[in-house]
Amino acid sequence: MPNPRVFVTRHLPGDALDLLAEQTDVTVWPHELPPPRDELEREAARSDGVLTLLTDRIDDDILKKSPRLLVVSNMATGFDNIDLEAASRHNVLVTRTLGVLSATTAEFTIALIFAAARRIVEGDRVVRSGEWKTWGPEVLLGRDLSGATLGIIGMGGIGREVTHRALALGMRVVYFSRRSKPALERRYRMEFLGLDELCRESDFISLHAPLTTETRHVVNSRTLAIMKPTSILVNTARGALVDQGALYQALSEGRIGGAALDVTDPEPIAPNDPLFSLPNVIVTPHIASASVATRSRMARLAVQNLLEALAGRLPKHAVNREIARAWRQRVRKRGVAIRSKMMERPA
Repeated sequence: MPNPRVFVTRHLPGDALDLLAEQTDVTVWPHELPPPRDELEREAARSDGVLTLLTDRIDDDILKKSPRLLVVSNMATGFDNIDLEAASRHNVLVTRTLGVLSATTAEFTIALIFAAARRIVEGDRVVRSGEWKTWGPEVLLGRDLSGATLGIIGMGGIGREVTHRALALGMRVVYFSRRSKPALERRYRMEFLGLDELCRESDFISLHAPLTTETRHVVNSRTLAIMKPTSILVNTARGALVDQGALYQALSEGRIGGAALDVTDPEPIAPNDPLFSLPNVIVTPHIASASVATRSRMARLAVQNLLEALAGRLPKHAVNREIARAWRQRVRKRGVAIRSKMMERPA
């Protein structure tokens, strides 16, 4: 039987592509920017599997034009770039790289909290611009983390890792999620609050929720209005969780203390965006999971998910597991040849 055809939408770190090439006929998009829509359509239509990044939109139209496509392996924790309902309708399995980036993203979240609280980026600008004249008792006064309240919106794997680190810094942790998690509350000595109450009580608010219709713009003009005037917003999840226009208004009018954003809406954010006119805003280019080890693990897991799916084995991190039976029938009918021993290679 011929090897299955696979399209990968960007070059990946580590040895993941070498492992993929051992089992498939793989094509890798060679450029830094994502493949254009027409290129993604063309490659998906002739592929058995596609390995995507969060910048690649797989919608119903692409799926309709890809009758041989069996699996979309998304190298991300979330999957809001994929029309999951359409994928299920076409019996295309969707997988994600859950869990491998939680600790690294949590570390970066804490780094942003420190940077915003202690005004590190502002201080660097002052030095570089020649504005630093002398030591002064009131120069760039910041906020202590110890004793402050951290409100976490979204208590998944990353939220738990942030909680663990925040407690070590002496912070009080409160959280809001779709449902309360009593076991975690006992373990981490944290408290479940309603969204409004969390906004009122928190000195720092960190976003770790998935992007859904319910969470889009969860931070908006109403929630910003009830935050403390000194509160700092941190977002390492998805840009669209925040209404950026409302955030700019709140920051420019001094109604909250600052913001540190690793994600924006859109991405990349325009260089002339009004947020950049404000000194109390930090923006980084979606790098919360960007360590050598973590990105290599993500790439390897994405490849493992893809190969397991092409072998007819339901991956642990399959999203639309409810289509497993119909999807397996499609895999058997396609007759692709993947040797399961590849999945046993050590990481």
